Amino acid sequence: MQTSEQWSSKIGFILSAAGSAIGVGAIWKLPYVTGISGGGAFFLLFILFTLFMGFPLLLAEFVIGRSTQKEAISAYRSLAPNTNWHWIGKLGVFTSFLLLSFYSVIGGWILIYFAKGMFGGVISEGADYGSVFNTTIGDPLIVIIAQFVFLAITVVVVANGIQNGIEKANKILMPALFGLFIVLIIRSLTLDGAMEGVKFFLAPDFSNITSQSVLFAMGQAFFSLSVGVSVMVTYSSYLSKKESLIQPAISIVSMNLLIALLAGLAIFPAVFSLGLEPAEGPGLLFVVLPAVFDQIVFGEVFLIGFLALFLFATLTSAFSMLEIIVASLVKGKQEKRTKYAYIIGLLIFIVGIPSALSYSVFADILIFSKSLFDSADYLVSNILMPLGVLLISIFISHKIEKSTLREELLQHSRLGATAFNIWFFIMKFVIPLVIIIVFLDVTGLLDKLIAIF
Repeated sequence: MQTSEQWSSKIGFILSAAGSAIGVGAIWKLPYVTGISGGGAFFLLFILFTLFMGFPLLLAEFVIGRSTQKEAISAYRSLAPNTNWHWIGKLGVFTSFLLLSFYSVIGGWILIYFAKGMFGGVISEGADYGSVFNTTIGDPLIVIIAQFVFLAITVVVVANGIQNGIEKANKILMPALFGLFIVLIIRSLTLDGAMEGVKFFLAPDFSNITSQSVLFAMGQAFFSLSVGVSVMVTYSSYLSKKESLIQPAISIVSMNLLIALLAGLAIFPAVFSLGLEPAEGPGLLFVVLPAVFDQIVFGEVFLIGFLALFLFATLTSAFSMLEIIVASLVKGKQEKRTKYAYIIGLLIFIVGIPSALSYSVFADILIFSKSLFDSADYLVSNILMPLGVLLISIFISHKIEKSTLREELLQHSRLGATAFNIWFFIMKFVIPLVIIIVFLDVTGLLDKLIAIF
């Protein structure tokens, strides 16, 4: 059944898709993963993976969604009837469910800091912000309540649909986020010793790169663009057939890379200036932000503003994750949207409780030396997303007629056959090969194969 809702405008689609892509991926995760993975060399790899794998994959998901005008599971079933390829959509729904279960925990952390900021409880002279963060996430009752509130907000917006919920929120929030980022960067770059942070972030040092770093960079590129989980299949299904697919994809990738650059320039100069540790981990942003705003006149006010926008950016990503799940159940019957949004939201909250308690009640429970929170993150970012990407690349290049792909991709576009052939070659050969090589290298099988041959 065709979806009954559509974006009211191309800019609404671009901002919503960009909001899905940016969120926690670029602002929270990229700085801390860059910090633990070698700095500039990792960021360069992230850019390359984004441009040469993320961008083509984004277009692929757009083609699948817009050509069928259906949510993820139905879209694959429509393009490959009487086959099992619709399991790609189901994998995307499962991945989004798991992703939102620990993502909502981060959203809860932001809510806690925002609430503290409103009452002047974040910035204090001489404070050890690392200890403050550990104490904050170590309170089991508070983090669970905050996670619940974050999911409740997400559910209410998604229950209201595409135009009145997701699109309307993103049109206001995304431009405001860019503006406040500029303020933060200006202050961060003017701190003493800030250039050491810039050098760490932008000057590649490949001596720190390992196969695990390459996997992280690839996973981060997919995570930041929300590809591999068919979120963009669902979002593009609401896009009018009259719109080009190329221009929105370019805009989304450009905005994502810009925010990633801004996040790094805001965080790492401050990290080095204030003598903090770039490999701080998931709490990096929550340690650095109060320390930076502590150096600014009216810092508490600016911090509250930034936390508000960071919260909204996080919510825009949460909207897309919940939307793919709800849309797969609603299947165009919008009268069911509210019921399913609330049911799924409650289930995600329950599944996310172990991640929320990873730094308190369940702190001693480790999976391969990782906390429950980190394990869920690793499974989604470095296994399920690359697997989804591999399957999508195989599907798009082997199960859909090349003429259909060419027509859908080049519609309302100035690009010609050469650009299409390059895109198709990347989808058919480059992406599957790179993913397989990276996985073989991480597991140690690549060295064994090389030794054999």
